[in-house]
Amino acid sequence: MEEIAIQHTGSRKKLISGALAATLALGLGVSAFAPRGSDASSHREAPLTSAEPQIDQTDLYTFTSPDAPNTVTFVSNWIPFEEPAGGPNFFSFAEGVRYDVKISNDGDALPETIYRWTFQNHIRYPDTQFLYNIGQVTSLNDPDLNFFQTYDLKVIQKDAGTVRTLVNDAIVAPSDVGKGSMPSYEVLRDEAIENIATVSGPGKSYVGQANDSFFLDLRLFDLLYGGDFSEVGDDTLEGFNVNTMVLQVPKTEVAKGGNIASNPVISVWNTAARRTIRVQDKATGALSYKGRFVQVSRLGNPLVNEVVVPLGSKDFFNASKPKNDAQFLPVVNEPILAKNIEAVYGIPQPDSDPNRPGIQRSDLIQVFLTGIPGLNQPANVAPSELLRFNLTTPLCEEGTCAEYSRLGVIGGDNAGYPNGRRLADDILDISVQVVEGELIGNPNDLSDGVDRDDKEFLDFFPFVSLPTRGSDPNPHEGGPETP
Repeated sequence: MEEIAIQHTGSRKKLISGALAATLALGLGVSAFAPRGSDASSHREAPLTSAEPQIDQTDLYTFTSPDAPNTVTFVSNWIPFEEPAGGPNFFSFAEGVRYDVKISNDGDALPETIYRWTFQNHIRYPDTQFLYNIGQVTSLNDPDLNFFQTYDLKVIQKDAGTVRTLVNDAIVAPSDVGKGSMPSYEVLRDEAIENIATVSGPGKSYVGQANDSFFLDLRLFDLLYGGDFSEVGDDTLEGFNVNTMVLQVPKTEVAKGGNIASNPVISVWNTAARRTIRVQDKATGALSYKGRFVQVSRLGNPLVNEVVVPLGSKDFFNASKPKNDAQFLPVVNEPILAKNIEAVYGIPQPDSDPNRPGIQRSDLIQVFLTGIPGLNQPANVAPSELLRFNLTTPLCEEGTCAEYSRLGVIGGDNAGYPNGRRLADDILDISVQVVEGELIGNPNDLSDGVDRDDKEFLDFFPFVSLPTRGSDPNPHEGGPETP
């Protein structure tokens, strides 16, 4: 594996190291804080969601919109490992499920703003066709599209006690069956972009299929890349698709009191909730849903539920609320991944305070649970596993400024992860390097050898790449070469 030289700016190191002491001042009992949290790009991360892909969220992104810097964009991806030619029943969101992006803007780990998507299925020819489409589909309203979904998008402002509909009965862009069925998926995608009107100004919404924007070598789970780093450099997710919800809203819409200057930090997470009972009619096979809504999936940061949370706690975490994360304590402070790396490769576990008994990881507590002081830590923060983003951080997208780094904050680029998350941030490399002590005097260049996605991201809404086509005979080959 080719090692990657990383330049760290003195100011970045000073910002982070100086913030570690401030973390302890928050009153965290570090020895008691051991979460099973979900900092995961959650591809099949828990037993329940692995069995029900429609409620399995893969990734959450939050970033300043390159095409409208006064707005923030949320990208919420669902249903991992969508095989492009996976018919005849392709990929849809679940009916009867509330898909939420939740935002806390005051540090208390409770949502002040909730964006909620709900979906409805439609079949044009239920008794005469088994095909997803019966001819070429050239528009979202094309009668040749046999199966399609519509969605509603509402915004719930908890403080104000209001619920507003932003999108009503919009059509979801379908799965890309292939060039024979859908000559131009780009036309369908563009038609599925909805202009919305928020209280603070105009925004946009897109729901449909996209190329999976996460990139990594998933052979991490084969004894950490084969036990000798021989299994690196292949983007395991190349050629797979996801279902995505992309939402762009004014920053003033989500800042506390609409004041970005005095309340710049938001904390973001995804959830899916469904009713407790699902009933199938014996005569018709129709499904109905009863009972109260229960949360069945949750995601904030990337790669925690997969590589931090113990197997027996994953479903429990997915049902938990951020405000109760203090119950999860010893695995952030003493991460399982660092133990496994030591067992396989003999690299000792880092310790941010070797003078205290046990392993102490105040650096990880800061990154995953409180935010970094002076960058993205809210005032009066309640420790909780959330994706935190400073709305005032200057925009720095690839190719537009000298400081851009795929490694985000540890690479000297404050506009990247863990200050929010951009599509091109190299989450696997960032996470492993931080777990191995990058922030506490153990610089390292650990990498899976996959530095970018197999497709280019857009610099305009909806930013995600077009899906891999179902007609592609080799969907998982032929992406850009990686180190």
